[in-house]
Amino acid sequence: MTKGKRAGDGPVAVEVEKGKSYYWCACGQSKKQPFCDGSHMSPINDEGTKFTPFAYKAEETKKMFFCACKQTNNAPFCDGSHNK
Repeated sequence: MTKGKRAGDGPVAVEVEKGKSYYWCACGQSKKQPFCDGSHMSPINDEGTKFTPFAYKAEETKKMFFCACKQTNNAPFCDGSHNK
């Protein structure tokens, strides 16, 4: 699977709410990291529509660490790939 453009060098901590859905940016183009803003659909985006956001529904309210480097193998969460 092709990985998105690096959007950061470490995880982004987010306090998620139980039952709420979050849409993680997989392309790395979003201006609202770590979440999708629809940039993957832009006609000027050289990645085209190859990427789609990853939907995550929180099972409990707690702090989660979303990947910003877009190289994770545990989407949408950080797995330390930014250190490799």
